[in-house]
Amino acid sequence: MKIAVLAGDGIGPEVTREAVRVLEALRLPGLVLFEGDVGGMAYKRHGHPLPAETLEMVRGCDAILFGAVGDPDCDGLERHLRPEQAILGLRKELGLFANLRPAKLFKGLEDASALRPEVASAIDLLIVRELNGDVYFGEKGIRTLADGRRQGWDTMSYAEDEVRRIAHVGFRAAKGRRGKLCSVDKANVLETSQLWRDVVIEVAKDYPEVELSHMYVDNAAMQLVRNPGQFDVIVTGNLFGDILSDQASMCVGSIGLLASASLSEGTMGLYEPIHGSAPDIAGRGLANPLATILSAAMLLRHSLHLEDEATRIETAVAKALADGVRGGDLGGTLGTTAIGDAVLERL
Repeated sequence: MKIAVLAGDGIGPEVTREAVRVLEALRLPGLVLFEGDVGGMAYKRHGHPLPAETLEMVRGCDAILFGAVGDPDCDGLERHLRPEQAILGLRKELGLFANLRPAKLFKGLEDASALRPEVASAIDLLIVRELNGDVYFGEKGIRTLADGRRQGWDTMSYAEDEVRRIAHVGFRAAKGRRGKLCSVDKANVLETSQLWRDVVIEVAKDYPEVELSHMYVDNAAMQLVRNPGQFDVIVTGNLFGDILSDQASMCVGSIGLLASASLSEGTMGLYEPIHGSAPDIAGRGLANPLATILSAAMLLRHSLHLEDEATRIETAVAKALADGVRGGDLGGTLGTTAIGDAVLERL
């Protein structure tokens, strides 16, 4: 079982270190970890955010545990050399098209949510986000108009096969949960979204046991704070999924709690917390590592098919939170290592 550990920038190394400690504590036979450079630190060492040697290494692994990328020192670089291009490059090169972002309120964190406790306690949803299309991967640029004004432009597009494969992921996920799938789009104004909706309806014929609904993205954003308990699985495009999953993080108390999995057609997956590199607190031991630890649990479940071990980690995290283990993001005082220690004790 080969896992590539790409810690990256900012708080990435700190939170990833705690997740690695948890994985090692499981004493899994045959588990081998490989470390590689990625992001801003990779650019500074190799001249590129995703060096060829890192890409070659991950191709030989079963899964990737990813920290975070983003370095203010690199903000002035050409776009293709910025740290964030590393994650986009990995998605493209490894065919990581499906992003799973669960959001569930842990017991004891009702008061940490931005929502009323009785509303927040009902949150238990999964956002399935398409990763390889939309404006993030479409043609883009800055041009000068005839009158001399600068104009930025980005192309949003989806081919029907791209929509179909992510729709199948969404329906399968809903089938394994509570049987409800909400497809989020903006079909009232975007042709891309109209195709999205049409294809999702076609795929629904293969899943008669799943209840399909549709919602415009602006209404979905409102409903996430008004009545999040109505959602089981949400399937949506790259841009909308990016926004809605970050919003969901505040509904459950902190962005430091949300894990994610980016999956290919096979078992290869990239697992990362949804928070960024947080350079303002990097190196200070203040970051919450729970999202990264929970990402490691998703890695065990989806890429290594170790359900029992994944559940052990998730249960240990839940017990730690129920016992009052809190970092600064949740109003507590514990640092990164202390939170990792608390999870290890309960593991």
